[in-house]
Amino acid sequence: MMGPRLFTFFLPLLVLCLPVHCDDAQLLNLLKQNIKNSGSLPWSGTVPCEWRYITCDKSNRVQKIQLKGLNLQGTLPAQLRDLSSLMDLEVQDNQFTGPFPSFAGHGSLLTIIAHNNSFESFPANFFTGMTSLQSINIDYNPFSAWTVPANVTDATSLTGFSANNANLVGKVPDFFGTMVGLQVLHLAMNNLEGELPSSFSGSGIRSLWLNGQKGNDKLNGTIAVLANMTSLTEVWLHGNQFTGPIPDLSKATLLQNVSLRDNQLTGIVPASLVNLPKLNVVKLSNNLLQGPEPKFGNNVDLDIAGLNSFCTGVPGSPCDSRVTALLSALEDFGYPKTFAQNWKGNDPCAGWRGIVCANDDILIVNFQKMGLSGTISPNFSVLKTVEKLLLSDNYLNGTIPAELTELPNLKLLDVSNNQLHGNVPSFRNGVTVITDGNPDIGKEGNGPSPPGSPSDPPAGGGGGGSGNKKSKAGVIVGAVVGSVGGLVLLGAALFCLVSKKHKRSGKVQSPHAVVIHPRHSGDQDAVKLTVAGGSDGANEAFSPRSDGHGDIHVVEAGNMVISIQVLRNVTNNFSEENILGRGGFGTVYKGELHDGTKIAVKRMESGPVGEKGLTEFMSEIAVLTKVRHRHLVALLGYCVDGNERLLVYEYMPQGTLSRHLFNAREESLKPLQWTRRLTIALDVARGVEYLHSLAHQSFIHRDLKPSNILLGDDMRAKVSDFGLVRLAPEGKFSVETKLAGTFGYLAPEYAVTGRVTTKVDVYSFGVILMELITGRKALDDSQPEDSLHLVTWFRRMQLNKDTFQKVIDPTIDLDEETLASITTVAQLAGHCTAREPYQRPDMGHAVNVLSSLVELWKPTEPDAEDMYGIDLDLPLPQALKKWQAFEGISNLDESSSSFLASADNTQTSIPTRPSGFAESFTSADGR
Repeated sequence: MMGPRLFTFFLPLLVLCLPVHCDDAQLLNLLKQNIKNSGSLPWSGTVPCEWRYITCDKSNRVQKIQLKGLNLQGTLPAQLRDLSSLMDLEVQDNQFTGPFPSFAGHGSLLTIIAHNNSFESFPANFFTGMTSLQSINIDYNPFSAWTVPANVTDATSLTGFSANNANLVGKVPDFFGTMVGLQVLHLAMNNLEGELPSSFSGSGIRSLWLNGQKGNDKLNGTIAVLANMTSLTEVWLHGNQFTGPIPDLSKATLLQNVSLRDNQLTGIVPASLVNLPKLNVVKLSNNLLQGPEPKFGNNVDLDIAGLNSFCTGVPGSPCDSRVTALLSALEDFGYPKTFAQNWKGNDPCAGWRGIVCANDDILIVNFQKMGLSGTISPNFSVLKTVEKLLLSDNYLNGTIPAELTELPNLKLLDVSNNQLHGNVPSFRNGVTVITDGNPDIGKEGNGPSPPGSPSDPPAGGGGGGSGNKKSKAGVIVGAVVGSVGGLVLLGAALFCLVSKKHKRSGKVQSPHAVVIHPRHSGDQDAVKLTVAGGSDGANEAFSPRSDGHGDIHVVEAGNMVISIQVLRNVTNNFSEENILGRGGFGTVYKGELHDGTKIAVKRMESGPVGEKGLTEFMSEIAVLTKVRHRHLVALLGYCVDGNERLLVYEYMPQGTLSRHLFNAREESLKPLQWTRRLTIALDVARGVEYLHSLAHQSFIHRDLKPSNILLGDDMRAKVSDFGLVRLAPEGKFSVETKLAGTFGYLAPEYAVTGRVTTKVDVYSFGVILMELITGRKALDDSQPEDSLHLVTWFRRMQLNKDTFQKVIDPTIDLDEETLASITTVAQLAGHCTAREPYQRPDMGHAVNVLSSLVELWKPTEPDAEDMYGIDLDLPLPQALKKWQAFEGISNLDESSSSFLASADNTQTSIPTRPSGFAESFTSADGR
């Protein structure tokens, strides 16, 4: 008979085991013990199946653990794998650390969502035997370097794999292309390198994110495999080092969202891409694309600006026939990068590399020693005026096209020292054909020499051929081209430099040299800009044109000359009534040109702060001449004249965000409603994201705050005041600086150590989000001591649902939908202001969260892309007027929206997915 003490000992265990399986109950209690701040969970009692966030089946076996966004700390016990009926594990948006537990051999688990934590490692045997797993999201975790284990192929039911910003290294595994059920593959912002796997061809992948790879190597090679990925609806490959042309995409009829920007793609944008029936987003900016600028449908959100070298800049306008012919000849060479960097404009006789003209006729095509591979295009036969075609000392294979015999003026064809084979066609009398150094030439039907022959290109491609036999004609032509290229006209611009607004948002065309032609004397602000081709910027050599213009000046890319007197005139000699505001290093004046166009002129203070002010002044110029984005205030120009230091900005008529948030009543301004605040937050996030990761270099703003956020008439926001911006050195996690910025917005680690990363801007952005929610300043002396600092007060009030509603600005019209949106943004603000920088997300994540919310509101203002640019033949006042007429019109539905959020509104959305699937793929950089 059981004694009283023994019965008492077993009683708690019996109570625990009756309503839930004993093993599961013990494991859930182990999980609770591993959570450091488990007291914040509403877990009480001895029945885990009755705990909030835990779901059990009818047999009292644990099916779901859903601990989303609870700011939990601690580790996940390895024993979770023993929850044999577990189907759904959701622990995203917490602060879990340690190793991620292995679920090898688990037969029922369907969904794993664990993004935005601090897990330190991922097990190599994780996927072994997990035949039921359908989706996994482990984005934004600082894992130690790892590769995707081959046992992922055991997960034969897998439809979605997302590991953005998870420190993956090595190549993209080719086995992903063989997984028949895989539809979503998101591996953005890792350290992957190498080429796209050939196994992707014919795969069922619908959404492919490989954008923003880190490190020096990144992903490279061509993107030819996309031609046969017929299931694609979305592909993001931006921010890598892909080369070669965009392939024929006519088979990818489901494609809606294509982001290939910030690579090194060359060649002509194919009509197969332009004509895709479901296309709605295309990002091609900052490549080396050539030919006619494509004309997409009006419903396509298009970004095609930056470094591309389209011939006319007018969508749909054809190129000069000579340009078309030359580009068609380059296709069989794979559109080499060297030509894409040099061939600018619509006139091949304007100093194009390898092209020599007379009276606008192409006489010589000199492509010797350029490392060319591929075959000789029969399209060279279109260049009827060519007398000399020089292709020697390259790595060309194939045969000499018979079409070249049709060139009526050809005198010399030099194809020596290549890898050509086959018979030489019969040319007319008087044509010299040099074929020395091609071992297989004249051998009918033979292919090229086997690998390892002296004519093989070196590893990694590159330089000229190694053959020793040279033609005298080739030497003579080389000397002629060298002498022509050596005629350089360089001048110095000694006046104020005013940046031209580049067409559409994008980056400055730094490989160009801008040539300034004074239109006529006496009109200081009437100038004409043209772009002179050249890969070496302002030091590139130019050939004088037949029109005899020899008085041009080659100056820094993107600038033009204007007199300081113009700025004095438009600001009424910097009068008091024209003052827009004062800052630490200068005063901003409103200026109005004679045609009514308004500008903002920042005049730096002189005297004791002159040296520091000059440093800030040059810092701002250095940033704004490198970056262009529709959510960064555009620098229209700058001036250094004696002691004067002047910056000319676009005019933002609605002033700062701070006046609308904190001084609306005093200035009789209409309170900002939540939809407007949300859009402003997204605008700021996009601008800062561009500074951090999308520009040519990574910049840290260091002084984000509402007074540095300016609003246009449409109330769209732009980030301003770049005087404290620091360049983030590539390959370094942080850089030490003198403390600068504004208290209340300073990240803790920056205030203590002076070391900055991009995460200090994320912290400041989180504070701004809190200000948008509350309408309160980051530091408010009018508040009691315990609520003086917004961040600590906000976090304290956020812990309780009832108290949280009290922090919301009372001027916001609150309903259920608005409250849900505010709650999501509040969670984002909390993550952005996490104490440790590694716990804060990147700005790309903020863009994704906010853009998905903005989509729900469907703003009514026009959202067309800035398609109008500036006619560079216009004088400055008219150019500014036209530019400002369209500046600020942007598109909210950028590719930063998640794939599945957008797919849910289309006929091509994924038909079936487990609970939590859409949530698990909405937190990566999507721009």
